[in-house]
Amino acid sequence: MRPDPDELTPEEARRDHWDMLRFLGVNAAFGAMLGLVTSGAILWLDLGGVGTSLARASHPVLPALMMTVPLALTFAAAVTASAVMLMPYKKKKQR
Repeated sequence: MRPDPDELTPEEARRDHWDMLRFLGVNAAFGAMLGLVTSGAILWLDLGGVGTSLARASHPVLPALMMTVPLALTFAAAVTASAVMLMPYKKKKQR
């Protein structure tokens, strides 16, 4: 019985896993940066008076973090999920 030609060797599988983790990490970092930029724009443009309210607050760090961190995490998850869904499938070995 012949082995499946699409089966990866352990070294190829390990390299493929690290490539996939790197791909996901880069996309998550890009999404987080996009979320941070969006949060900064909301504060800078004072949308809804958020920037003014934070400027007048006695402890503005916690409310700013409560807005920035979830926004960055949401954008990171959305960009990573869309990258995985749109990723082209490529066979490692040709038949």
